[in-house]
Amino acid sequence: MTEVKICGISEPHSLEVAIKAGARFIGFVFYPPSPRAISFETAYQLARTVPTGVRSVGLFVNPADDFLDYTLGGIGLDMIQLHGDEPPERVAAIKSRYNIDVMKAIRVAGPEDLKILENFEDVADWILFDSKPAQADLPGGTGESFDWNILSGRHFKKPWMLGGGLDVSNVTQALSTLNPNAIDVSSGVEKARGVKDPNKINAFIQAVKKA
Repeated sequence: MTEVKICGISEPHSLEVAIKAGARFIGFVFYPPSPRAISFETAYQLARTVPTGVRSVGLFVNPADDFLDYTLGGIGLDMIQLHGDEPPERVAAIKSRYNIDVMKAIRVAGPEDLKILENFEDVADWILFDSKPAQADLPGGTGESFDWNILSGRHFKKPWMLGGGLDVSNVTQALSTLNPNAIDVSSGVEKARGVKDPNKINAFIQAVKKA
C-alpha cells in the first residue's frame, strides 16, 4: 500500500489524528519563513510522542551545519528532508555527518527537471517529487501540482514520494497514474494556511487507502 506523509504538523491534535488515521511519516518544518514552521520546543515535545513504526521527518531548506547540529542534537528525528537547492555533494555530506536517512526534494515543472535525478539517487535514501513553485522564495507547500505524466513509466533507484498540490479531490487520480511508495501532503489537509484540519487529514488518508 502507498504510505502517507502528513507534513507541516505543529500541534498535538493534528499529530494524534494523523497517526490514528494511519500516517507513516510525520513532517516537521524547520524553515522559519514557512507558515508551517515549528519551534524547537514544540517539535521536541511532539517528536517524543511519535510511536514506533511512524517516522518523524525534519524538513530543512539549505541548512547550515550548526542549525542541523542544534536541531538534530536535541530532537530525535528519523529522517532529514532537504527541500532547498542542496547539491548532491551536500546531501552526501549531511547523510554522512548525521547517519540517518536523507530525502531530497526534486521540484518538477517539466521533464527537463529530472536531468539532475540520477546524481541525487546516488546519495539520497528517498526522493520526493514536488511541484516547482512560480515564486522562487517558496520551496514547497504552495498547493500547486505538476503534470504527473512526467513521471509515468519511469523506474527509480530509490523509494520515492509524490507531493505537490495533492488533496482528497485528486489523490485517487494521482494514484491511478503513478505508483509512489508514499504520498506527501501539506496544504491539501489544511483549513487555513499552516493550520491543519483533522477532518481533511482523515479523509485524505482514507482516500489513499481506498485507492
